[in-house]
Amino acid sequence: MTEREEEQPKRKGNAQTFRRGRAVLFMQQLEAKREMIKRQIDMPELQSIQTLLIGELKTVETVLEEFKVAFSLDEGE
Repeated sequence: MTEREEEQPKRKGNAQTFRRGRAVLFMQQLEAKREMIKRQIDMPELQSIQTLLIGELKTVETVLEEFKVAFSLDEGE
């Protein structure tokens, strides 16, 4: 089984369970992107684009929160 196949939710069960699994996976990807940007903000070599990174962080956080509400997801999933 490839790494990509392992990351994707299994298609067993009904379609709603599959879609929810995909939504959770996407939410986790957004959370990882948020953490990466937070680390980049503190990197001295990226100080020249810090304002851009802060804007990107705010955008990702907004999308993440809207996504959680739209799909009734919370941090624990």
